[in-house]
Amino acid sequence: MRADRVFAYGATTGLLGDLILGDPRRGHPVAVFGRAAGAVERMLWRDHRGWGALHTAVCAGGAVALSAAATRLVRPSGAASVALTAAATWAVVGGTSLAREARTIGRSLETGDIEGARERLPHLCGRDPQALDADGIARAVVESVAENTSDAVVGALVWGAVGGVPGLVGFRAVNTLDAMVGHKSARYRRYGWASARLDDVAGWPGARLTAVLAALTGGDPRGAVRAWRDDAGKHPSPNAGPVEASFAGALGVRLGGTLSYGGRVEHRPVLNQKGRSVEVHDIERAVRLSRRVGLLALGVGVAGRVGVRVAGRVLVNAKGRAS
Repeated sequence: MRADRVFAYGATTGLLGDLILGDPRRGHPVAVFGRAAGAVERMLWRDHRGWGALHTAVCAGGAVALSAAATRLVRPSGAASVALTAAATWAVVGGTSLAREARTIGRSLETGDIEGARERLPHLCGRDPQALDADGIARAVVESVAENTSDAVVGALVWGAVGGVPGLVGFRAVNTLDAMVGHKSARYRRYGWASARLDDVAGWPGARLTAVLAALTGGDPRGAVRAWRDDAGKHPSPNAGPVEASFAGALGVRLGGTLSYGGRVEHRPVLNQKGRSVEVHDIERAVRLSRRVGLLALGVGVAGRVGVRVAGRVLVNAKGRAS
């Protein structure tokens, strides 16, 4: 079976599996990878960039190598190749869990249960919930939905379209390593540098595609493009900036501003200055926008694989006629 069909059938099945089933409650492959990466860290950790780079190479490289070996093993069977792609897509895509957590917090806020929302927020992002009121929690949820649409859905589909199962698994491995060691704490400032930089590179195409699709499918395309153009570069993250700015403009809200992580206060630039403050009902709007963006990203990935195959065939035919 052709590679573009394997990706189209497998990724579509995997994404449907995520929509219907969500993440497994126990034994999630990403959690298994995280435990393995933690074991590698315990063996290799030194306060040194070189050892951190080795940690990244061992963990991400090992995940890619294993998935490449599995791909070669099932290649003779089209059905097995589709099944492997579907399983990998389902394992690495987290759109349903993202939507579920966001909506759970939204329902708590709608009923006035701010303490319940604060208790649930760490399941979605790393903010300090006790420092946030209801509006601050709602803003944190919308920002997390925007960023994780790229990290947990679109980025994986982009790399799956480029590299098949190794692309899917490799992207999730890099993203997970960044979450584990890529932050600027005293322990990981040097050791996690390689994971953080690799995640920036791997996340670049997915973030831009997410921003484009959010602008196209949101309520205010011009506002999304304007916010992306004017404000994305002010964000400390090269990938979260375009995504959050585009979501802010598409939804007509302001994101960014003061926030607290692990007791450390950050004053981030406001994204979409012309927007209004985030309200509780914007959580559901952000989730729906995230869903639309994810489904369109699948379509873009499939179309891209088909386009590459057709272009290759045209090029081969042109060379044949020229000779």
